[in-house]
Amino acid sequence: MPTAVITGASQGLGRVTARALAGRGWSLVVDARHAGQLAEAVDGLTTVTAIPGDVTDPAHRAAIAAAITPLGRLDLLMNNASHLGPSPQPALRSYPLAEFGQVYQTNVLAPLALIQLLAGPLTAAGGAVVNVSSDAATDAYPGWGGYGSAKAALDQLTAVLAAEEPGLRCYAFDPGDMRTAMHQRAFPGEDISDRPEPEVAAAALLRLLGQQPPSGRYRASDYPPAGLRSAGPGAADPGADPAVPDPAGQQNATVAR
Repeated sequence: MPTAVITGASQGLGRVTARALAGRGWSLVVDARHAGQLAEAVDGLTTVTAIPGDVTDPAHRAAIAAAITPLGRLDLLMNNASHLGPSPQPALRSYPLAEFGQVYQTNVLAPLALIQLLAGPLTAAGGAVVNVSSDAATDAYPGWGGYGSAKAALDQLTAVLAAEEPGLRCYAFDPGDMRTAMHQRAFPGEDISDRPEPEVAAAALLRLLGQQPPSGRYRASDYPPAGLRSAGPGAADPGADPAVPDPAGQQNATVAR
């Protein structure tokens, strides 16, 4: 049975992806800071181990790694947990440095720490790392100097990891705008009802994992639903959307997650 670790799984993209993979028969280890929200997110899922805690806490990360051992393999690490920073977001000249450091602790250092802890079982399974990015990593928006620069650092970390670890597929995944609580905090007082639900980005991520492209940076818009594809990264399969493959049946293959 394929296995994944998903951080920040209590809401938004993490929650939707976790439930989708569980529905496809995956075993999951998931976390989030708020125990009640996490329990609600995984309610009814029988192949999920939920570990509430903060990814910046080394003891919590160790508990996640320990939960993988009895499962016997790890095919996907999805570093989804993120910290936006202050809301509304301040300009760099007035950005509180302690908060700036916390943004980097959550969005850059914690993902690297989990990669270091889990690189062994990930490599043994020919698995994948998905680091959830943002368009703020590539475009300069006023007020996004903390979150955007942290996600840019995460993108570069992903690219270097791919160069160093040819046995892994390493993806920086930009989901685009989503109708989530964090996106609302980024735009306090604004109506974000026109943004897509996180299910749209989650479906694109599953298509990416199913197609197993080379390591790199991909956007949800690169993987539209079948019938809407044009030339580009998501155009490899013009037919039905591929299922995420089952690594357990593909020995010695580099498989998706």
